[in-house]
Amino acid sequence: MLIYKIFRPEEWQSLIDHGETEGAPIDVTDGYIHFSTSEQVRETAAKHFANAGDLILVACDSDAMKPDMKWEVSRGGALFPHLYRLMQMDDVIWHKPLSQGDAGHIFPDDMT
Repeated sequence: MLIYKIFRPEEWQSLIDHGETEGAPIDVTDGYIHFSTSEQVRETAAKHFANAGDLILVACDSDAMKPDMKWEVSRGGALFPHLYRLMQMDDVIWHKPLSQGDAGHIFPDDMT
């Protein structure tokens, strides 16, 4: 199943440069890397990145990250994917720009 991580440009560049990342500051604080499903990622962007400007949307395969991936209850009682290890560049299936529009971030039409 594809799951999604939103990166600020400097966080994405760090992953490119180092090949791995602890994630965003909130990920480091919480001790795991936060991901969202396709049904959750738009709300995640609106809630946590509303005025963050242009971002990078990264897709990963949750099945390929087992056994380090756990699905845990979070916002509204929904299960969210959390990665309990460093995220590797090899985990990335694809990445696309997530531009900031007047009404929020503009997600790719072909996002699956």
